[in-house]
Amino acid sequence: MYAVVQVRGTVNTRKEIKDTLKMLRLHHINHCVIVPDTPAYQGMIRKVKDYVAYGEIDVDTLATVLETRGRLAGNGRLSEDYVKGNSQYGSIRDFADAVASNKAMMTDLPGLKPVLRLHPPRKGYRTIKRTYQQGGALGNYGDEINSLIYRMR
Repeated sequence: MYAVVQVRGTVNTRKEIKDTLKMLRLHHINHCVIVPDTPAYQGMIRKVKDYVAYGEIDVDTLATVLETRGRLAGNGRLSEDYVKGNSQYGSIRDFADAVASNKAMMTDLPGLKPVLRLHPPRKGYRTIKRTYQQGGALGNYGDEINSLIYRMR
């Protein structure tokens, strides 16, 4: 599973980039979506790589983000009781484990909003004009996306 976080805004961007961000459900800066590792999503991520930070998310980070930033339709917080009552998973950690191993999707839990609204990262981005490999905040973070999301939780 990939975590995709929008880092840059969409002012003065091409329509196809805006459309791809819309298809990924990324409408605002610091919003995050969890998407499966499929060729279709990889192509979408490749198209918007200059506007997002992405990488493979691990189970611990996903469970932490779902506990702190998971929201339900009706603006309620995601809780252990809700997960137990509305799915076959016993806890948020079990659900995060199933999502991270591609056995479940974020949409499998009824009422869970697919977008995680994150806080800006503590100590900020280095720069949003260069890629991660060049010392910036854009593009493929690989496993380091977990540390970025941890700073944004």
